[in-house]
Amino acid sequence: MSAEAPRRARARAGVARRQVVIFVKVPRPGRVKTRLARGVGAPEAARWFRAQSRALIRSLRADPRWEVRLAVSPDAEGLATRALPGGAARQAQGGGDLGARMARALFEAPPGPVLVIGADIPGVTPAVIARAFAALGRADAVFGPAEDGGFWLVGLGAARRAPRDLFRGARWSSADALGDVLGNLSGVRVGFADRLADVDEPEDLRRLRR
Repeated sequence: MSAEAPRRARARAGVARRQVVIFVKVPRPGRVKTRLARGVGAPEAARWFRAQSRALIRSLRADPRWEVRLAVSPDAEGLATRALPGGAARQAQGGGDLGARMARALFEAPPGPVLVIGADIPGVTPAVIARAFAALGRADAVFGPAEDGGFWLVGLGAARRAPRDLFRGARWSSADALGDVLGNLSGVRVGFADRLADVDEPEDLRRLRR
């Protein structure tokens, strides 16, 4: 049975389903991985991001335990580009800062538990995602801590028991990002997924290739 058959069956039955929303930018030089680009050059950074995001999307889409959607940026170009794999539903990230865009993806997702992840984390596998959903089954919200103090994954259960402004005041791209968000979740049961490393600096890429 193909991975699409269970998805179609759930859709026909109206069953709440697991969703994985991948935040991804169109992989154009100068638009993606700008910190990495300062060390390796914009074309190389874009090539790496394109290969990484395509591999991640295809890997997660092949698993029938969840549905994958792409939250794309820039909106119009992302919805039309062929630089990203086809097959997965796409939605525009829309306006606002990163927190506003992620909150929109979490709270406007179809019924069921939902995870939002970035496309630039090489350690993400179907097994890692399955463990994140398992953690979410015991909590209201789940986070995947990043080695730099931020987070690579955030998820909410079907009941969406978290404030809509859960990302309020988050200091993005800093070691305080995860702590800032956790501080907004008083009374919310929080679980954690695997701790992973992202690729933001040239040394991160060299470490990955080693």
